[in-house]
Amino acid sequence: MNMMELILPVVFIMAGVIAGIIGEKIIFSKLRRFVSRRKIPGSEIIFSSLYRMTFLWLTLAGCFGATLSYPLNANISEVIKKVLTIVFLYSVVLVFAKLTAGFVNLFLQRTEGVSASLFSNITKIAVLIFGILVILQTVGIQITPLITTLGIGGLAVGLALQDTLANLFSGVYLIISKQVKTGDYVKLDGGYEGYITDITWRNTTIKELSNNVIIVPNSKLGTSIFTNYHLPVKEITLTLNVGVSYDSDLDKVERVTLEVAREVMQEIAPGLMKNEPYMRFHTFGDFSINYTLYMRVNEFFEQRLAKHLLVKKLHKRYQQERIEIPFPIRDVYVQNNGNKVINQD
Repeated sequence: MNMMELILPVVFIMAGVIAGIIGEKIIFSKLRRFVSRRKIPGSEIIFSSLYRMTFLWLTLAGCFGATLSYPLNANISEVIKKVLTIVFLYSVVLVFAKLTAGFVNLFLQRTEGVSASLFSNITKIAVLIFGILVILQTVGIQITPLITTLGIGGLAVGLALQDTLANLFSGVYLIISKQVKTGDYVKLDGGYEGYITDITWRNTTIKELSNNVIIVPNSKLGTSIFTNYHLPVKEITLTLNVGVSYDSDLDKVERVTLEVAREVMQEIAPGLMKNEPYMRFHTFGDFSINYTLYMRVNEFFEQRLAKHLLVKKLHKRYQQERIEIPFPIRDVYVQNNGNKVINQD
């Protein structure tokens, strides 16, 4: 082996490595900071996808130049060139897959309630599969027999992964049918409830109000009975059952109660003031006349705050207006030697 013949290939490789370091650490980094300051939409996705690719591509270029400059056996040279070509093409496919998934994710994030992770992952996998087939065709490998083999083997794989595929298709169906979307508050037939935070290719993540996370397979969610409190709209009607004394002036009770309800609505849901609160008396109870108050709130979670405020304000206002919310009363009649004894609780 002539040492002089190694000088030029080594120079090519070193030049590629040095150019890659300079391009990655200086040019690429400065360009990324410059674009970040301009806040150009999608720029972060582009630079994240190209991260370290500048170094890889320039290093591969140096290796390719070294292969051309060194007198190798034709077969060995051809193998090295194919390997370098495959690595380069795969890196390009990887960048394109990241770009496509990133922009799909960016687009879907602007669409309220659509799970971005599921569709971005499907897009990324589809681009990778298509890119790998193109690479194989480029380096001279016939992909037609491979596709036929994959088609036959796909049946066996589908049977082996039927649970996974069922979850995938159920997740896609749930999103397309708009039965649920991220941000919805749902209650499952098993009693679990919370906000949907993500729908992936396998699971749906539900976050409870207690901050715990429930993981539900998409196929289970697709076949279960659940209540979506954000459909058809987020706004829901809060109901509060109250009883007042038989001595109460019911017209006054109604006027005072609705005044308090409007006050609470103005505090927590001013945008819904066009939906006037209302109440209906419905029962002559054992010790009270009962009514139900109906009031609109922005979403399911606001019921807790609304009820909290209503109870506090109604209690205070009823005390001021001398409206009584009676205690349970029980009269006990006891026959004792012909004399009637009355005991009241």
